[in-house]
Amino acid sequence: MTPKSFLLSDEVHRYLLDHTEPIDDVQADLIEETAGLGDISRMQIAPEQGAFMTMLTRLMDVTSAIEIGTFTGYSALAIARGLPPGGRLLCLDVSPEWTDIAKRYWDRAGIADRIELRLGPALETMRSLPQDPAYDLAFVDADKPEYPAYVEELYPRVRTNGLIIIDNTLRDGRVIPGHETNEDDRIIQAFNHTLAVDQRFDTLLLPLADGLTFLRKR
Repeated sequence: MTPKSFLLSDEVHRYLLDHTEPIDDVQADLIEETAGLGDISRMQIAPEQGAFMTMLTRLMDVTSAIEIGTFTGYSALAIARGLPPGGRLLCLDVSPEWTDIAKRYWDRAGIADRIELRLGPALETMRSLPQDPAYDLAFVDADKPEYPAYVEELYPRVRTNGLIIIDNTLRDGRVIPGHETNEDDRIIQAFNHTLAVDQRFDTLLLPLADGLTFLRKR
């Protein structure tokens, strides 16, 4: 099945996709191949989220972006397509198996030259990067317990007015007190509260996909 924002019925989702920039053969094939991985395919972002991220990358005139958690590459494909000539996206992931799929589709889409992939624990890689405001946009979609640490490492590396986008911050609604089912739910619940009062950012949590939090660096 095509991944979708969790608040949408199948009928509304079909209508939404029918009235949005259509996905192309590259995206459709990537969705299909990822679905073949089984339950883990739920990690792939929804196509409406990808379209939104491409548009946002263009609107912000992003020239340098970083992604934490690449999986099979749909989100990186979305961001890279929004970059201008010469724009760069740094992708951090730990899985050669999943990112080998991603690289095939980046090649098909003709945007592989915009993407640098580094394999290894994301925090280690991030801490090796200069603490300069080098990035206009960051996307975080990786292991949930590390979300607070990712934001701390991103903060000095994102420019003023730059944007950090954080995925899965609604957890299918399980961030509501009393609805938690596991430790990751509780971690994101506390994380959301911390971000809401963090004076370093303007914070917006939107009900897109599984919850997207936007942090504008002040």
